[in-house]
Amino acid sequence: MRVTVLGAGVVGVTSAWYLAAEGHEVTVIDRQPLPAQETSFANGGQISVSHAEPWANPRAPLKALQWLGKEDAPLLWRLRADPAQWAWGLRFLRECTAARARANLGAIVRLGLASRTALQALRRELALDYSHLERGILHFYTDPAEFEHALPQAALMREFGCERVPQTAAQCLAIEPALAGSRVPVVGGTYTASDESGDARRFTEALARQAAARGVRFRHGETVQALLREGGRLSGVRLVSGETLAPDLTVLALGSYSPLLLRPLGLRLPVYPAKGYSATLSLPDGVLAPTVSLTDDGHKIVISRLGQALRVAGTAEFNGYDTSLNTPRCAALLRRIGEIFPTLATVGEVSYWAGLRPATPGNVPLIGDMTNAGLAGLWLNTGHGTLGWTLACGSARLLADLVAGRDPGLDAAPYRF
Repeated sequence: MRVTVLGAGVVGVTSAWYLAAEGHEVTVIDRQPLPAQETSFANGGQISVSHAEPWANPRAPLKALQWLGKEDAPLLWRLRADPAQWAWGLRFLRECTAARARANLGAIVRLGLASRTALQALRRELALDYSHLERGILHFYTDPAEFEHALPQAALMREFGCERVPQTAAQCLAIEPALAGSRVPVVGGTYTASDESGDARRFTEALARQAAARGVRFRHGETVQALLREGGRLSGVRLVSGETLAPDLTVLALGSYSPLLLRPLGLRLPVYPAKGYSATLSLPDGVLAPTVSLTDDGHKIVISRLGQALRVAGTAEFNGYDTSLNTPRCAALLRRIGEIFPTLATVGEVSYWAGLRPATPGNVPLIGDMTNAGLAGLWLNTGHGTLGWTLACGSARLLADLVAGRDPGLDAAPYRF
């Protein structure tokens, strides 16, 4: 089939790779001049199945209220006159029950485990270089109450197959000695040895080159204007240039911008942008800096070593499609790094970034066809929230299997629109 993939981030490029491997004629459309220039550009760098706990959980509503209006809060909800924001918020609250949180966590873990395996196979097959490290992910805690909350969550993840193992404070420091100098004592943690880290942008660029060499066509600098419907199916994709494409199958992998294309067709996709921030610090040779990827759950930030750089990323700001940098939120990232690694030496300027992560209310991505919604020929691969890099390969494999009519070995029902 002739397949058009809309979006050249990590989800779009992996979708293109696996669909092309099935023998389809694949074209990727993206408004940027290169792959991975938006949400995949400077994220936290983690392949973190252990980060599967949904934002929507029984503790979330109270925490969101406590953080309301605080500029440097880990989760900041900026109230807007935006019906999409309010509708998403109401659905988020419905996902905060213990039963829904458990079901969503299970769906994320199962897809994450499949995705990590697929990534490892792809890395071996193509010898991809993206500053990856296979040293696990350590969730560390400086608040005893947060640590106590993490223990049943880790046990639940182990039920679903993610080996997130509790650690004492001493064990945390043995896993990552750079934590020993923290001004706020580490009280404990959980460690997932099988998780990884790596540069999502470099991975996406490398895979795009491999895909292009195998026949995938990339059309950069092209913006999609509208999806066209005729009867109960997608009839075309109109570009801003005026050109209309008529593929046999179209994959919508535009992250936070996916709902904007469906809205004129009367379809409300439950995806809303959650702006995340990152700071990238350059490290001198020989510096004592973490090499194990870290998650600071209490502050909702992650820390990953990417070669001679340290990436600090996190927080969530619900503020529509605004991508501007907020000074207090950027400063909060560095302030926390200063507390945890007070003697960390860096060189040059800090590089800040903000990107829009496409969040569903339950944090479970949307993968599958839109036939039942009256758009046969359109497939979704979007809504991955903070876990796009973690779930990309598994989502793309699942999509390719479903397109081929094969049993993917994974229940696809939780990911359907």
